[in-house]
Amino acid sequence: MAKRKSRGGKPVGRDRILFNILSYIILTVLSAACLLPFLLVLSGSVSEQYAIQLHGYRLIPETFSFDAYKMLFRIPEELLQAYGVTIFVTLAGTLLGLWLTSMAAYVLASRDFRYRYQVSFFFYFTSVFGGGLVPWYIFNTKYLRFHNSIIALILPILINVTYLLILKSYMMGIPEALYESAKLDGAGDMRIYWNIALPLSKAGLATVGLFIALNYWNDWYNAMLFLDEGRRDMYPLQYFLNNILTKAQAMNAAAARSGIPASDVPSEPMKLAMTVVATGPIILLYPFLQKYFVKGVTIGAVKG
Repeated sequence: MAKRKSRGGKPVGRDRILFNILSYIILTVLSAACLLPFLLVLSGSVSEQYAIQLHGYRLIPETFSFDAYKMLFRIPEELLQAYGVTIFVTLAGTLLGLWLTSMAAYVLASRDFRYRYQVSFFFYFTSVFGGGLVPWYIFNTKYLRFHNSIIALILPILINVTYLLILKSYMMGIPEALYESAKLDGAGDMRIYWNIALPLSKAGLATVGLFIALNYWNDWYNAMLFLDEGRRDMYPLQYFLNNILTKAQAMNAAAARSGIPASDVPSEPMKLAMTVVATGPIILLYPFLQKYFVKGVTIGAVKG
């Protein structure tokens, strides 16, 4: 029997073919296992409230109902406004955070910076020890005046030390000869950073940028701390949806305590519908960054 040939022209043996078949089967099963939870969420979001209470969550709904989505989109203006706030905060925070993180990583990775290890230690120290929630809140509200401000949704999580160390490790893998050649040609640090370090760190930047964007997209904690009830126009998407769910659960609980039939608010399907609404844009964005994401994580993990 003739042996198949690989792209390089070398023959591929039977063992290699069996290994490839088993690998594809295993990866297909694992991919399906990872996809099942999201399908379960999608199915539950279009199920009836009573069906979930009686039969639990199922991949195929007992009875279809879009009441949860109708409830969420009953106030489309506020929902779109929350989407707009989240998109603005995510874009502004990601761009600014990626810029500052990459600049700090470039300095810490530079062999010309004599105190790079000492400064790196101070960054790492802040990720292990903190002053606590109360001093942090007082500092942000009393001294930085973050109360009821859009800045409160951006600056508190602007820099993440873990992402800084990932980019630092990535930039340390860039050949030093490139920097030296640029310096011989008269280039300064800003020009080297902009024209050499950043273009050669695209995979690491895409990876860290995705992490930062996810942090901003999923953040609701800062909105809860720094925004009052009267500033609903500044609510991000996650906090806006959380408020809707909290009120729906309160209505059902009040109805149950009063001995009257439960409220018509589909609180269980709403939880899953909120997940679909909140994660949809990120799921659509991830395939475009996947190749950079995998490369950036693996290289950043072994270099340095």
